[in-house]
Amino acid sequence: MKKLLSSIAVILSFAACKQNTGPAALPIFGNRTPVTKTVDGKTITDTVYQTIPAFKTVNQYGDSITNKSLDNNIYVADFFFTTCPSICPVMHRNMLNVYEAYKNEKDVKIISYSIDPKHDSVNVLKKYADKLGIAGNTWWLLQGKKEEIYKLSESYLVRRPEEDAKQLFIHDGYFLLIDKQKRIRGTYDGTVPEQVNQLIKDIKTLKAEPDQSAAK
Repeated sequence: MKKLLSSIAVILSFAACKQNTGPAALPIFGNRTPVTKTVDGKTITDTVYQTIPAFKTVNQYGDSITNKSLDNNIYVADFFFTTCPSICPVMHRNMLNVYEAYKNEKDVKIISYSIDPKHDSVNVLKKYADKLGIAGNTWWLLQGKKEEIYKLSESYLVRRPEEDAKQLFIHDGYFLLIDKQKRIRGTYDGTVPEQVNQLIKDIKTLKAEPDQSAAK
């Protein structure tokens, strides 16, 4: 009898291991609010997660880009300015690896918000894109109203950009992974290649989640 019980325990343990071999779902970042509602006469509580709010910008082609332009897309966002002498060039050299990995997948995008819209005109953004060697609609460089972009940065849980006495812009170098429901699913230091490599892996993991692959 002991041998039989021992064998069953081993089988159950093996089965449990097999069930847990799939990739774990990525976390959801930001504020969350419990919402109670009645469904079929039963009271249930759902969790409403923080999402990226509406915005209006134009890209390097002069096309209008809003939050709705990203419906049904997983995307990576960051904040930069084209004359940045420090972290931005490093960030975007690393972002090119993300671009190359997913440029042929229609439901993955990259968006980079300029925090210096006075200088970063559509023409300037297009020249910057050409210098990076990016084309098509996988990676958009976006220009919008300065104060709106600064406020929007807070929704992405990054430091609100600042200007120092020399009119240089101080900002975080994070890449933010956003899912199809516009929730934040990952934060990565864009200056660290190992973290960018993890981002590339996490996009694949996110794409495999049922509510992402089923989203339309």
